[in-house]
Amino acid sequence: MLKEERHKMIVSEVELHNRVLLTDLAEKLNVSIDTIRRDVKELDTAKQLKKVHGGAIALGYTNLAKYNENIYAQADKIKIATKALSLIKPGHIILIHGGTTCFELAKLIPNKLEITCFTTSPVVALELLRKKGVDVIFIGGRLSKESQISIGASVILQLLEINVDFSFIGTGYVDVDFGLTEFDFESVQVKKAIVKSSKKTVLLSISEKLNSKQRYKTCGINAIHTMITELNPEDGVLENFRTQNLRLL
Repeated sequence: MLKEERHKMIVSEVELHNRVLLTDLAEKLNVSIDTIRRDVKELDTAKQLKKVHGGAIALGYTNLAKYNENIYAQADKIKIATKALSLIKPGHIILIHGGTTCFELAKLIPNKLEITCFTTSPVVALELLRKKGVDVIFIGGRLSKESQISIGASVILQLLEINVDFSFIGTGYVDVDFGLTEFDFESVQVKKAIVKSSKKTVLLSISEKLNSKQRYKTCGINAIHTMITELNPEDGVLENFRTQNLRLL
């Protein structure tokens, strides 16, 4: 495989999953870790991704606070966020996690919609502060420099003391058999707590992430009440998910 082809595949993987490990990239591309490390360093220099310890993250994932327009599949994520917005009614108590699609949902919430919204994302919190009708409660803790989301034991303890009507979360990977998975163990623990603190958990995911899996499990697919993609719920890509106890939007 030519280096240019390898670089293109690396950027695609990073943009799709937001964060990837060098070991996973090396395995997928069947090259050495040293080769992948050099590739990622070159792509970082070229400002196509950001190199971090042991992996790489998408530029759109790191620059949300700057309202970066370079968001992967942004049109599809806005479509997903629009569907998610239809679930939120006046008086609801909700939770919006972090990530690019959740941020699109926060941007779409109407100024006068009177709701209470918990969030673990300071970027989402700042966006919601612009909405006069939204009572914003930030669940704070140690902030991940990569994801810009609160993590750690104090966050989990706070989450387990609430019970929201809907929580809206994203995921790096989702599979009908393995459920929602990530490679970041700490992130998984926070998401587990979010699921427990919610009457109904809503997964926001572009369809490209379907049928993929990683090391650490957030929850089984049936722990999710509603899964929203950019696709029509009757699309053939979702056939396996329609056999589950899961609402598709």
